[in-house]
Amino acid sequence: MFLPVTIEEVKERGWNEVDFVLVTGDAYVDHHSFGTAIIGRLLEKHGYKVAILPQPDYKSAEDFRRFGRPRLGFLINSGVVDSMVNNYSVFKHRRKVDEYAPGGKAGNRPDRAVVVYSNRAREAYKDVPVIIGGLEASLRRLGHYDYWSDKVRRSILLDAKADLLIYGMGERAIVEIADALDSGLDIKDITWIRGTCHKAKDVSSFEGDKEAVFLPSFDAVSSDKKEYARSFALQYANNDSISAKTLIEKYTDTVHVVQNPPQPPLEQDELDDIYALPFENEWHPIYNDMGGIPAFTEIKFSVVSSRGCFGGCSFCALTYHQGRQVRARSKESIVREVKELTKKKDFKGYIHDVGGPTANFRGPACQKQLKAGVCTNKDCLYPAVCKNMTVDHKDYLDVLRAVRRIDKVKKVFIRSGIRYDYLMADPERKEFIRELCQYHISGTLKVAPEHISDRVLYYMRKPSKDVFVRFCEEYKRTNEKLGMKQYLIPYLISSHPGSRLEDAIELALFLKQYGFIPDQVQDFYPTPGTLATCMFYTELDPFTGEPVYVAKDMEEKKMQRALIHYNKPENRNTVIAALKKADRNDLIPVLLPQGRPGKNVNSRKRR
Repeated sequence: MFLPVTIEEVKERGWNEVDFVLVTGDAYVDHHSFGTAIIGRLLEKHGYKVAILPQPDYKSAEDFRRFGRPRLGFLINSGVVDSMVNNYSVFKHRRKVDEYAPGGKAGNRPDRAVVVYSNRAREAYKDVPVIIGGLEASLRRLGHYDYWSDKVRRSILLDAKADLLIYGMGERAIVEIADALDSGLDIKDITWIRGTCHKAKDVSSFEGDKEAVFLPSFDAVSSDKKEYARSFALQYANNDSISAKTLIEKYTDTVHVVQNPPQPPLEQDELDDIYALPFENEWHPIYNDMGGIPAFTEIKFSVVSSRGCFGGCSFCALTYHQGRQVRARSKESIVREVKELTKKKDFKGYIHDVGGPTANFRGPACQKQLKAGVCTNKDCLYPAVCKNMTVDHKDYLDVLRAVRRIDKVKKVFIRSGIRYDYLMADPERKEFIRELCQYHISGTLKVAPEHISDRVLYYMRKPSKDVFVRFCEEYKRTNEKLGMKQYLIPYLISSHPGSRLEDAIELALFLKQYGFIPDQVQDFYPTPGTLATCMFYTELDPFTGEPVYVAKDMEEKKMQRALIHYNKPENRNTVIAALKKADRNDLIPVLLPQGRPGKNVNSRKRR
C-alpha cells in the first residue's frame, strides 16, 4: 500500500489526522532511490502517520491544507535534484522537460522549491513546525554562492523561515526529531541533534568552546571572496562525524545559524533495514494515465549497493552531502532485492546497475577512518592513491557474481561508474577487469576522466592522464583476449575552473590521438556545496589561497566545449576561431583535415 497522497486515502486507513505531511518537488515514487519514500517509510516503521504532498500547487497555501493540520510538522524537500538545477540548464535556459514529473512535463516545480514550499506551509498553519531537508537544503545550509542569481545567498534555513534543517542522509536525524516532537518538546528546543542546523539568537555559550568553530560572518563571505574561500575550507574540514566540530555563522547580533556535527554513516545492518522497508517500487497509480515518471524508468531495475564517496572530485557535491565515509549493503540484502525485482511483470532479465556514488567502493578507504575519521588535509585518491588505502574488489565481485546467479537474471550492468584509478591500484585487478568486460558491459563502458590536462586535473582532484591511458590499454587487452569488441566512452567537463583554452586544445588533440568520440560533454555547472563552485566564484583555491583561472566569458566557454566535439561539422567555425585565438593555426589541418568539414577520420576500432 502506498503512503496516502489524498485525504480519501488517509480516511481509508482510518486516520483522523496525520503526524507529518511530507512535501516534495518530485512526483511520488515509492522507491528507495527517492529520499521522500525512504523518510516516509522509515517514519511509518516507527509508528508515525505520514501523508505525501507531491508537487503541490504552490501558488497558494490551499494545497498545503489538503490533509488538515499535521500533528507534528511539515517535512519539506525540493526532490531528488536541486530545483534550480532541475529547472535550468548550465546556460540558464529553462528546461523543457522535468524527468521527475508526470509525463516529464516541466513547470510543476517552482524555482527555489524549498523556500516556496516552506513559506506556503507556514501560511497554511502558522504554528506547525517546518523542517527542511534533502539535497537542496543540505547543500545550501550555510551562506553559499548561487550561480543563478550570481550572488552569495543566506542559509536556506533563514530564507525558508523553517524551524530546523536536516543535512546529509537524514534517516537517524528525522527519527530523533520525530520522537522529540512526539514527546511534547517545542521545535525551538530541539537543538542538539547531529546532522541538523538551527537558528540561535545568543551563541555566547560557544565562545571559548574548543568543539565549536566560528565561521566568517555572512557579511564577510558575501562581500569578500577571500573570506568566502576561508569559510569553505573550514566547512570542508568539518564534514566528518568523528572529527567535525559545531559550526556557527553569524548574520546579525541576534541571528546565527548553528550547524551541529554530522550524523555517523549508517552501518551495514542499518542500511539493510532501510532497503528492506516495504516500498511498492512503483510510481503512485495516479500517474498511470499521465505517462508515468520518466526518471523512474531508468532506475526501476537498478540496485543501490553503497553510500558515500571518498573519490573527492572537486565538482561533485557528494562530499558535502553524503560524506567521504563509504558504507555498503550486505550481499544478502542486495540479492533479496534483486529476487523481488525478477518477480515484476515488466522485468526483462536485465539489472541496469549495482552501484552507488562510485560502484566499486564498498567500504571505508582505510581502517584509520573508523577511529579518527577522514583526513582533513588530504584526499584519498589525489594526487595518487594513499598508501594507507584498502584497495580490494573481492567483495564487489562476490556481490556481482551472486546477482548473476539469480534465476531470470540475464545480464547485470554497472552504470553508476567505476573509479579506474582505484581499480588500477588493485594488484589483483585483472580478475575484476575480466569479469567487468565479460559480464557487465554491452558494447561500451562509460568512464569519467573528465579532462587530461594536468593543470585542470589538479583542480578537479582527478588522477593524471597516464592512469587513464594505462586503464584504457588494459581494458583493450582484456577485450582482445575475450574476443570481444567493446569500447570506452569518456565523460568530460569543459570550462572547469583552472581550464584555459590551451588545456581544451590539449584535450582535443588527445581525443584525436586515441580516437575517442565523447558521448557526453558537460559544461561546468556551478552548484552549491562543491569545491569547484567555490573556485568558480572566488577565483581562488580555498586551500592554498592561490588564484585560479576561470573561463566566465561565454565565447570562450563555447570554444572550450566545441574543441571537445571538434569532429562535429557545426563546431568547425568555433574550433577554428579557438585555435586562432590561441595562436595555434598550425593545428587547424590536424584537427580539421581536408575532406568533409568536421569529419573525424579516426576509427572506432582505435578506442
